[in-house]
Amino acid sequence: MGEEATQEHQWSIAAPLIFLIIAIFQFAYYWLDHLKKDGFDHAKEIQMHGEIKQLLKEASSLSQPSTFAQAAKLRRLAASKEKELAKYRNLHNKDYVLYSKLLLISKYVTYIVLVLWFWRAPVACIPRQLVQPFERLLSWRTTGAQNNDVMIGIISWLIVSARVCRFVRRAYSK
Repeated sequence: MGEEATQEHQWSIAAPLIFLIIAIFQFAYYWLDHLKKDGFDHAKEIQMHGEIKQLLKEASSLSQPSTFAQAAKLRRLAASKEKELAKYRNLHNKDYVLYSKLLLISKYVTYIVLVLWFWRAPVACIPRQLVQPFERLLSWRTTGAQNNDVMIGIISWLIVSARVCRFVRRAYSK
């Protein structure tokens, strides 16, 4: 009797913990997208862009034949700054790609570990009346229905949790 109560208590904790893990991954994706949108060091990028504009403005103001060499020098300096800015952006884009790949791999590894851990064990228990037409689908690969309750499997819980977290993330980001 005590072992059965402990196992039921473990199931009730498993569902929120799995939901929390999925929510953390969704928040990490949100943070990574936000970081890409705003830039890793947006202030430095704006400063470099301002310097380039200033150099080109100075070069265009020097339109006299006697100042042609100085204008050409300023244009070359602006071109080198543009190359530096492109290199800077490319470096940060590589960082973003690396972080997103790392996040994706860790998400999939976590999902595989969770599926293997809870393969035959139910994650949550919901009254049959709440999920009447979908009870077979939600209890896939678990023990089925017990005591007029539907046992929710890990695959269906991962799908539902991921959809809910994605919906919340999109609502939050607007």
